[in-house]
Amino acid sequence: MNDTIYVGLDVHKATVAVTVAEGMRGGEVRQLGSVRHTPEQIAKLAEKLAKGGRRLSFCYEAGPCGYGLHRQLTDLGHDCIVVAPSLIPMKVGDRVKTDRRDAVMLAKLHRSGDLTAVWVPDSAHEAVRDLIRARATAVRVLGKARQHLQGFLLRHGRVYAGKRGWTLAYRRWLTTVRFDHPAQQVVLQDYIHAVTDAEARVERLTRQIEDLLPHWSMAPVVEAVQAMRGVAFIVAVTVVAEVGDFSRFDNPRQLMAYLGLVPSEHSSGATVRRGGITKAGNALARRALIEGAWTYRMQARVSRKLHDRLENLPQAIRDIAWKAQVRLCARFRRLAATGKARVVVTTAIAREMAGFLWAIARQVQVAPAA
Repeated sequence: MNDTIYVGLDVHKATVAVTVAEGMRGGEVRQLGSVRHTPEQIAKLAEKLAKGGRRLSFCYEAGPCGYGLHRQLTDLGHDCIVVAPSLIPMKVGDRVKTDRRDAVMLAKLHRSGDLTAVWVPDSAHEAVRDLIRARATAVRVLGKARQHLQGFLLRHGRVYAGKRGWTLAYRRWLTTVRFDHPAQQVVLQDYIHAVTDAEARVERLTRQIEDLLPHWSMAPVVEAVQAMRGVAFIVAVTVVAEVGDFSRFDNPRQLMAYLGLVPSEHSSGATVRRGGITKAGNALARRALIEGAWTYRMQARVSRKLHDRLENLPQAIRDIAWKAQVRLCARFRRLAATGKARVVVTTAIAREMAGFLWAIARQVQVAPAA
């Protein structure tokens, strides 16, 4: 224990503030200043600290600099954890924040074991996750582009008489809209082009995901979780990419908490107060599950599309998916009958969906990463 050095790193784009804490409790804590954030300087720092055969254990906060530093340090043979910033213990009255103080705090907390590490994906998993997040960004941009166009039309009294927008009939109606001033006609056409470009971008990224999926180590898990109703291709790849290794959760409740789908609570003594969901953890996966939960408002059945997804899956996974569908459809109707708001009901269904997804993913043997 005494020959271990705990190193706290406050990482920025150009510099890294370094603090070391000796292994024994109450041991010396030394600030080493800052080094340039380059692979060469980090390697020199690790070599210098490891003299004498001492064991190094690094830590730094998860942030915009990513996992490159973690991968470099682990490749050099040292321990390194990436810390969840929101779970770092903080002193309430502390109003001074500097890079050096942050590094000292990380080193001390790492030595005492009070830091919570995040799961670090391998480079291939991170690449696929970046692609899926890029598609999610493109979908948000598409929604904004459509909103801008419809807002412009509404502002000038051009209202579509049909029931649904963005159908073929709606797009044909857009070609009939005319304005007296040429500037407004130019604005209309520009908004239409923005929507068209955004739709093409979403479609392009979707095809890329479909093409790269067979080469991904998590492809068997993606195929297996599609046995669930409401978990089609996009929802499946999103949840699997964001959650990663399902086996790191010992039980489904941990996965539900990770996704922020459990109720918040503020209780003291005999007083128990529960509020809305915590919304902690991964927002993208949580949103995908809540969207999929809406499909359980209908009666339990195996549609043609779901049948095609189930066709090549093992019977154990089919049984879990059917059990989930029967339970969740009945639960949706039961909760809705009590008068609860639909958004509350779908959130409750999404929480249980996470549990069944955990059970299915644990049935799948993940292929080794290439």
